[in-house]
Amino acid sequence: MGLKGQGKPPPGVMGDEKTGNKLRRKMNHVKRKRAKDAARREERYAFKKEEAKNPKLKEERLKRNIPLTLERKRIWNEADNDTEETGLGLSVDVERIKRAKKEEEDELNRPFEEGEDDSEAPESDNESVDSMLASDDEGEEEEKDGEEEESRGRKKTSLPTATERATEPTQSTRSTNLSLAPEALAAKFPTLFTSGPPPTPKILITTAINSNLHNEAEILTDLFPNSVYIRRTAHRYSHKFSIREISKFATNRNFTTVVVLQEDQKKPSGLTMVHLPVGPTFHFTISNWVEGKRLPGHGRATEHWPELILNNFRTPLGLLTAHLFRTLFPPQPEFEGRQVVTLHNQRDYIFVRRHRYVFREKRETEKAVVGADGKEMEGAEGIRTGLQELGPRFTLKLRRVDKGIQRASGQEWEWKGGMEKQRTLFQL
Repeated sequence: MGLKGQGKPPPGVMGDEKTGNKLRRKMNHVKRKRAKDAARREERYAFKKEEAKNPKLKEERLKRNIPLTLERKRIWNEADNDTEETGLGLSVDVERIKRAKKEEEDELNRPFEEGEDDSEAPESDNESVDSMLASDDEGEEEEKDGEEEESRGRKKTSLPTATERATEPTQSTRSTNLSLAPEALAAKFPTLFTSGPPPTPKILITTAINSNLHNEAEILTDLFPNSVYIRRTAHRYSHKFSIREISKFATNRNFTTVVVLQEDQKKPSGLTMVHLPVGPTFHFTISNWVEGKRLPGHGRATEHWPELILNNFRTPLGLLTAHLFRTLFPPQPEFEGRQVVTLHNQRDYIFVRRHRYVFREKRETEKAVVGADGKEMEGAEGIRTGLQELGPRFTLKLRRVDKGIQRASGQEWEWKGGMEKQRTLFQL
C-alpha cells in the first residue's frame, strides 16, 4: 500500500500549485515566460529612457559590461625588477619590468628639492606593483577590505581590483618591442639576438621521410622569401639523411634556417625550425591549415619581399620566438608588392596570415576609424585600408625549444610546453 499525500507536493514548495493537466502546465509555463520577458523589456526600456536623458549612464554601462574572457583573466609570474634573472619558463612581462626599473633609476637620480619630507613617501611598495602582476586573490581581498580601511582612516591603495583589471581595454593587439630582450637571454642565444639587423635569410625547406606534402612544402617556399625546397629521398638503397646531417649540409652552403614540415594522415601537423649554424631548434604544431586557393576572394602573391608584423610577444620566451621569425624574413621589405605577413600571438597560439593591402578614400557609408579608447584616430579621417588575403592560413603552437641541433633521441631542451597547470598562465 502506498502512503497518503505522495501524489501531489504540498502547496508552497514549488511556488504555484502544479496542475495535473499537461496542457494547462504548458499554458502556465508560457504565461510565466511571457510575463518575465515583458518585465525585462519594460526594465530595459526604462533604462533606455534614463540613458537618453543622461548620456553618462550609458558610458558607465558600456565600461562596466565588458565580458570577462579567459584572456582578460591572464595571470603573471611574480618576478623582481632584475631582468637578467628571468628564464624561459617564467611568464613575466618584460616591458613592465623594464619600465619599473627605469622609474626606479629616475627616482634615484632625481635631485633633492628643499621642502621635501621623507615622511610623505608611501608606507609600502605595493603601489608600484603593476596591476597585471597582482593575483585575483589579492584583488578580491582589497575589494573586501576597502570599506574597513576607509573606516579606520587609512589611505586606500591605488592597486586596481580583479574586476577593474578585467574590464580594462585589452592590449593583445599591440606590436612587439624587440629591443626589450633581457641581456641574459641575448647572451644565451647570440645568433638570434644580433646587435644590427639580421642577415638576409636563406632557408632550406624539406619534409619528413616518406612524406606526401610536396605541394604544401612548395607553398611554404612562396611564404618564406629566398627559400628552396629539397625533397628527402625514401628509396631503400639510398642514404636517409638525418636533421643533423641536413643542417651541416645547409650550413656549408650559407643557409640560415632549416624548416622541416611534419605530416600526419597526409596533412601538415608540425614545423621544426633549426636556426643555423648551432641552433636552437624550435618545434611547432600546425592546425587549421588552409591553402590560399581555398580562401574566398583570395589573391595571387608576387615575388616581392613582404613586411613582417609581430603582435603580443611579451615574455622572454615570446621575444625569443619573435626573434626567430624575424630571421626568416628580410630586414628590408619591398614595399612595391604591398604584402604583409602577420604573426599574432593570442593565448599562446600564433596565427599566421598574409595579406595584400591598398589605401583608398573613405566612402560615405563607412564609419570613422576609432582607437582602443573609442575615439576617432587623428590623421586617418578619410583613409581606409583594403585587404586581400593571399594565404596560406594556419596556426602554430610552440611545443619545445631544444639546445643546439639534437639527434632523434635524448634531446636537451631549453623549454618544454605542457608543464603549466593553469589555463590563465600563458607562456608567450
